[in-house]
Amino acid sequence: MSEPPAPHPWFDASETPRVLAHRGLVTDDALSAGIVENSFAAVAAAHAAGAIYLESDCHLTRDGEVVLFHDDDLLRIADDKRRIDEVDLRELEQLMAERGGLVTLAQALDSFPDVRFNIDVKADAAAEAAGTIVGPFADRVLLTSFSDQRRRRALESALHANPAQRPATSAGSATVARLILALTIRSRRGVAAALDGIDALQLPERQGGLRVVSPRLLEAAHRHGVEVHVWTVNEPDDMRRLVALGVDGIVTDRAADALALLKV
Repeated sequence: MSEPPAPHPWFDASETPRVLAHRGLVTDDALSAGIVENSFAAVAAAHAAGAIYLESDCHLTRDGEVVLFHDDDLLRIADDKRRIDEVDLRELEQLMAERGGLVTLAQALDSFPDVRFNIDVKADAAAEAAGTIVGPFADRVLLTSFSDQRRRRALESALHANPAQRPATSAGSATVARLILALTIRSRRGVAAALDGIDALQLPERQGGLRVVSPRLLEAAHRHGVEVHVWTVNEPDDMRRLVALGVDGIVTDRAADALALLKV
């Protein structure tokens, strides 16, 4: 088997294990003050705590702006039933003003130049726009989505904007399913095909009753130069156990605690 390719520049910012701040960092005090995830304040707090890697999500507003937001509507964050794609940027800025402030994808990349972003494209409509924005920053962005089709569209758009460097990428759910099947039937060819063009696997430790992150998966991923990041890990004992197992990174709501615990 040939040697795995050199790691993408996104991985150059630190040694493993990596701590990925899940939607920024919202402490208990910030939460009581009304600060919400994926806000400018949450991103700034993660950065201030020393997080180099930040996991976030993006949607497209009605007027075509790519914003950091997880849900496809405003119900959980602002008690508003409208979808993100039904709201203009200015309206969203007003809604988020007392919740930590809205941040667009472009603002995040410009405002935090030493942060590596892990961007999950949550909506089909956002794929091409997000890729275009990310293109010039491809060395410090990992693009992903549960939808492999959406992920590939975002990557293609990023490469169109910057042919010299594609963003890093992690596998969508269909690719992960193919990989697990290949591991189950012990098909090395199937494993290689599933991991082709993939830089990271970002997975839950378990999915229902199924154990997803296993020694066999870790060995196969590492053999192909692919990192394994587990989400969402908030308990210190789980952080230690997973790192001891060999995972390369954890996605956590408690980035400050994880950085101190893992000393990265």
